[in-house]
Amino acid sequence: MDLQDFEGQDMYFDMPMPATVERLIADASESYGSGGAEAKLLRAYVLAPKNLSLLVAMYRFYYYQHRWQDALHIADLAMQAAAEMLAINTPWRQLTPAHLGTPAMRSMGLLRFYFLALKGSGYLCLRMDDRDAAIERLQKVVQLDPQDRLGADFLLKMAMFGSEDGRPNLRLAYVNEERLAS
Repeated sequence: MDLQDFEGQDMYFDMPMPATVERLIADASESYGSGGAEAKLLRAYVLAPKNLSLLVAMYRFYYYQHRWQDALHIADLAMQAAAEMLAINTPWRQLTPAHLGTPAMRSMGLLRFYFLALKGSGYLCLRMDDRDAAIERLQKVVQLDPQDRLGADFLLKMAMFGSEDGRPNLRLAYVNEERLAS
C-alpha cells in the first residue's frame, strides 16, 4: 500500500459542502484577526459536523491560536469522520495492516487524510509535552506506513529520543537506526 498513490482520486477538499458552511468558513477567515472567527466556525460545525474541509479549517484555527488541546479534539473528530467514510470500525490503536485493504480500495486519498490526522495529533501531543501519547500515535502511523511516505518516523524519533528537559535532541533524531543497533 503506497500512501502517495492517490492520483485521480477526489481529495477531502473536493467533497461537497453546503453553501452556508462554505460562506461561514470564508467569513471566519476574513475575521480571523479581528475576532469572531471561532463563532463562525462553530456555527458551521453545527451545520456540517463531519465535513472534512470544515474540520481542517477548525484544526488550523486552533493550531495557529496555540490552543493545542482544542486542535487535538478536532483532529480526533476528523479521524472519526474519515473512519466512518472509509468504513473503518476499529479504533486506531487496534488497527493493523489487515484492516486497511477495503479502506484503501475505497479511497487512498481519504485513508492518507486519516493517517495525516493521526500524525498531526501525535505532533500536538508533543507540543503539549505528552510524549507517551505522541509516541503511541506516531508509532501507529509508522506501523501502518512502513515506507514512511507520510514522514512520521522523524517525529517518532524526536519523541523517543528527546532530552530529559523535554527539548528535542535533533542530533539523536537523525541517527540511522542501523547505527543504533551496533
